Amino acid sequence: MSRDHWRNGFHIMPPTGWLNDPNGLCQLGGTFHVFFQYSPDWPAPHAPRGWGHFVSDDLTHWRAVGRDFAIAPDTPDEASGAYSGCAVPVEGGARLYYTGNVKEPGDFDYITAGRRATQILVEATADPTAPGGLALGEKDVLLRNADYPDFCTCHVRDPKVWHEDGAWWMILGARDLDDHGLALVLRSEDGVAWANAGTVRATEPLGYMWECPDRIELGGREWLSVCPQGMQDRPWANGIRDQAGYLPLPAGEKLGHAGELYLDPAGFCRWDCGFDFYAPQTFVDESGRTVLLAWMGLPDAGFESAPDGLGWCHCLTVPREVTAGADGALLQRPVSELEALRGARHELAGDGTLALAEHRADVLLPNVTGPVELALDGALRVACADGLVRLEFLDERVGAGRTVRKAACDGVSSLRILVDSSAVEVYVNDGRVVLSTRWFPRSPALTLEARGASPCLVWEMGDGMKGCYELV
Repeated sequence: MSRDHWRNGFHIMPPTGWLNDPNGLCQLGGTFHVFFQYSPDWPAPHAPRGWGHFVSDDLTHWRAVGRDFAIAPDTPDEASGAYSGCAVPVEGGARLYYTGNVKEPGDFDYITAGRRATQILVEATADPTAPGGLALGEKDVLLRNADYPDFCTCHVRDPKVWHEDGAWWMILGARDLDDHGLALVLRSEDGVAWANAGTVRATEPLGYMWECPDRIELGGREWLSVCPQGMQDRPWANGIRDQAGYLPLPAGEKLGHAGELYLDPAGFCRWDCGFDFYAPQTFVDESGRTVLLAWMGLPDAGFESAPDGLGWCHCLTVPREVTAGADGALLQRPVSELEALRGARHELAGDGTLALAEHRADVLLPNVTGPVELALDGALRVACADGLVRLEFLDERVGAGRTVRKAACDGVSSLRILVDSSAVEVYVNDGRVVLSTRWFPRSPALTLEARGASPCLVWEMGDGMKGCYELV
């Protein structure tokens, strides 16, 4: 099969090579910027990893800013990779903060010795003549290993920075010498010179390392998003080491003023219960929405993400608007702009079959009244019954090692499924539960089979990525 059959129409994918964590998310002067971890020379051995860059005017139609790195690992302080980070809009552009990774040659464990983790700043100035409309300045190293608390290992990374109450704040994911994950809190007057200001820990161990920390603030309340590693033995983890979720802060607490803050790990809630989801990052757009994107992949998945012959690997989720439920849960919905890609509309009866020429669809069951099943190509089934949502591969070739995922749901009232060429996202009860997966269908056409009493609305979806994979 041609690899073009698996090129997505509304999920960001690399023009070529490898993609993982979304980085540097922001909106500047109406333009959305999505940077991401990128290895354009993958699958070449030891391909260097830096940042790639996409831009959009509407979160739906995307343009790749060239094939090459936007931020390349081209200094001694990032010799092993320009790793994950964030963007902070400022007057005239943005500040890009990220981790430079260096693995020293020698016989090291790279946990307590042999690794350097530097935090680097790049000033990005709005410039309509520059690639993507941003001119990137010189790199400035802000923090080195000696600047972190003595209880930290060499694993300190993934800065998230914001400005609040007249000060700059940063959280960093970390691993301590007792192999417990935590977040470091730092404070700055100018966003350049930083001082340690506290820690955030769990009252009981929650993984050995917290990656990709993020701060979500909605309605005066805050949540800490983290990706704890070392979670494979949790009963809900499906044997997967690396998980992504969030912890609510107690009412009135702020990450920027945390001091020594301890959170109850019983409140940890997964962002996504599917197969392919990690390293989520949020930003607040110019209309005030909190928008999330994540990597549809895992660091150590145990299933395929690039079947033989592909010259590219992975994609990002669609942009999701995050809101807070009355009970403190965070809900995720595809941003409304995606509806602009909707084309011909079809109605699918509670027991019926629909064939579409393209492998892109937006499937909505707005009023689920009982058990319901939807099968995609007879290869992937979404089933809601008995308080569970199941995402199950019926064809192991299409799943490429994926089998089944389940999520508890106290009554299903609505269901939405976004089907893209090699990505599927399932939203239950207006995004209270989400399950995402990569898949590799055997046909360029899509067949939907419904079982149950709830009728479906199905829209064919256009191609918001058209032309963006053409290498510049």
